[in-house]
Amino acid sequence: MSHDRSTCLISRRRLLGAAALAPLAASPLLGGCASVAPLAPVAATEATAPEAAALLAESAAAHGLAAWRRVRDLSVSYRGEWRPLIDRLQPELVDARFRQASEERLLPAEGLVAQSHTGPGGHKQVVRQLGRGPGDAGRVTVAYNGVATTDEAVQQAAALVADGYRLFLLGPLALVDTAHTLRLAGLEQVGEHACERLMVRLAPGLGLSPVDQLVLCIDRRTRLMRRVRFTLDGLASTRGAVAEVDTFDFQNIQGIEWPTRFHERLRKPIPRLPVHDWRLTGLDLNRGLKAADLGGAQFSGAARSPARTLPGAPADPA
Repeated sequence: MSHDRSTCLISRRRLLGAAALAPLAASPLLGGCASVAPLAPVAATEATAPEAAALLAESAAAHGLAAWRRVRDLSVSYRGEWRPLIDRLQPELVDARFRQASEERLLPAEGLVAQSHTGPGGHKQVVRQLGRGPGDAGRVTVAYNGVATTDEAVQQAAALVADGYRLFLLGPLALVDTAHTLRLAGLEQVGEHACERLMVRLAPGLGLSPVDQLVLCIDRRTRLMRRVRFTLDGLASTRGAVAEVDTFDFQNIQGIEWPTRFHERLRKPIPRLPVHDWRLTGLDLNRGLKAADLGGAQFSGAARSPARTLPGAPADPA
């Protein structure tokens, strides 16, 4: 086997696994090893452009920043389907025996995210403390059926998933109080929506990565985030990967625009490879959650009951 062919196969396996936060569907594109450059990194030495900062502020306002500032706690639920191929390629990230449905709780002021996943293997609990600034990637704990694990790859994957899903749901609201550098980068069409590209150097990055690069595609008319593209450097086996998530079917609930349908695909090295579709099935705000309700092997207290079901949400995994 030639060096080029070996490199192609290694890249394909790593980047398929990197795809990521979600399941993989079979595709004829698996037969190739393409290379794309879907984002141009923002350097650490760059300064944020004023017009880029203004766009982020406008998008956050359109998503409901004023109402988000009043959110003390958030409860959501998701449903999706995992495919066998991605489970074999990237078992820690997919964790298909446990991640069939999830209930998630967020305490924004405390920087806490907790996820309760269920599947044929039983119950998986993740508690993620977000980092507080450059040099602090935060921490994560993971327990399977009440037993904590110290496996480094499992912890990296769990932190990456928790941070990714927070970003997909909140869009610019997840970035207004984080350390980043911003730059504008032209236009991009997302379905029927003409969007402006907002490049982001995020430090700390997603999961336990010190830095990640993002591209937010902001609707020129509504200022809603229609797409987010991102590197996946928080897990050793996905470093170098680029994926993107499109957001659809926004619902305004208590003054905040929430996307309720999501589609994920790979961008590098296999361009436009679909990997996942999932839905937001439940959401409610300000139950009076406390950090102690999220910190055990299962949710307790006010966190225990499921998120309030959204109208039209699917009853079974989509």
